[in-house]
Amino acid sequence: MEAHDRRYAEEHTLGELFSELTTDARTLVRQELELAKTEMREKAAKVGKDAGLIALGGVLLYVGTLVLIAAAVIGLGHLIGYGLSALLIGVVVAGTGAAIALGAKKDLQKSTLTPEETKKTMKETKTWIRSQVH
Repeated sequence: MEAHDRRYAEEHTLGELFSELTTDARTLVRQELELAKTEMREKAAKVGKDAGLIALGGVLLYVGTLVLIAAAVIGLGHLIGYGLSALLIGVVVAGTGAAIALGAKKDLQKSTLTPEETKKTMKETKTWIRSQVH
């Protein structure tokens, strides 16, 4: 491979080689930017879809929970009184809601919108350009 590179370099002027390197580098940078845009669009679409599903699930969960809470308060109220029943059920529901919200927050903090594939290929491009210059 080195013999081919030497022969290629001998057949072209330094200006031609530099011009070709500049063109290749420009093309690579354009491709990297296109990859970054595509990757960010895909990630944003997924985050938007997930956020919509979380909202829908939250609404349904809320309505169902209200019905269940009313049933639990009425059922337990016959045994211990409605005031104490509502207090106990309220504490359990609030504690459960807090646990769910904190778990979701933790998962959301792990998410990233960083275009990882683009970062990787940009490093490769940088290494390639440096190897071509030296």
